Amino acid sequence: MPDWKKFIAGKVVLAKKGNQPGKTNTNSRVPAGQNQVKNFPVLDIGIKPTVTKEEWSLHVYGLVENELLLDWAAFLALPQITDVSDFHCVTRWSQLDMEWQGVRAQHVLALVAPLSTAKFVTLHGYDGYTTNIALEALLDDDVIIAHSVLGAPLTREHGGPVRMVVPKRYAWKSAKWLKAIELHAEDKPGFWEVRGYHNYADPWREERFSND
Repeated sequence: MPDWKKFIAGKVVLAKKGNQPGKTNTNSRVPAGQNQVKNFPVLDIGIKPTVTKEEWSLHVYGLVENELLLDWAAFLALPQITDVSDFHCVTRWSQLDMEWQGVRAQHVLALVAPLSTAKFVTLHGYDGYTTNIALEALLDDDVIIAHSVLGAPLTREHGGPVRMVVPKRYAWKSAKWLKAIELHAEDKPGFWEVRGYHNYADPWREERFSND
């Protein structure tokens, strides 16, 4: 069995054990059960696609008035921002003051004009990964479709050329190698959610694993 399959199997076993409350941190910016780190660990499902800027595109579709397909040039032509936020991984590490560059998700969503029936989103990665999130959560000011981090372009290992960043959720909701944003009426659990991970993933509530 390839190592990445063992990694996934191990995380599924851990998820099935349920959620045990973590120790409170002295730093109020670090959620309970997390350890602050200075590096940026690499985690994925064992697949690291190579996607060049020339090949990359972002498709936004589903329950929208204006379906959108952005290539690299069109993406860079959108209003660019720098946002500093904290990053929390379900594997119990947190890195503070991560500086991301890219486009606010709310700006892209405004371009497609979601229908009133659109309530949920599926994020699709070039690695075949999916994760679900409420449309409302992507409208926060700190949610960014990022192409750079800490002053440098995103590497392949960290989801480059483009990844989603959702600071108020555990990092598995921040899909790497972002390929598409699909809007729909019903919630559709993604890769980790169907394997026992919590549907909402709020690090301040330690929503790591589902109790269902």
